[in-house]
Amino acid sequence: MAESDWDTVTVLRKKGPSAAQAKFQQAILAAQRRGEDVETSKKWAAGQNKQHFITKNTAKLDRETEELHHDRVSLEVGKVIQQGRQSKGLTQKDLATKINEKPQVIADYESGRAIPNNQVMGKIERAIGLKLRGKDIGKPLETGPKGK
Repeated sequence: MAESDWDTVTVLRKKGPSAAQAKFQQAILAAQRRGEDVETSKKWAAGQNKQHFITKNTAKLDRETEELHHDRVSLEVGKVIQQGRQSKGLTQKDLATKINEKPQVIADYESGRAIPNNQVMGKIERAIGLKLRGKDIGKPLETGPKGK
């Protein structure tokens, strides 16, 4: 095989902006040339999977002083979760998989270390069939027809 069988090709080119980006950029530049006011804003968490929002006083709560602290799940609720889970024959991992959460979340709720989240509490309630919120903690969940 001779060296002349192979051709060397060198491509020196940068990938240009996509059509949508180019149009958007052209529109901005055209508006600036005409002297119009151009307002640009950045979307918060754009393109990310941010399901849980952060409240403004999170930094204060993270410092946790005596008068300002996170509310935790009570041990009573933790025991109800544990008993309900065991009565259904589920491990912490099984329950977590069933409600699409991490096993550590279930462990934190059962031990009373978790900060209560109504979405997670609702999922656990439906999975074990016991109430975890309100006055009737530990009582069976009523499963009536949903009305519109």
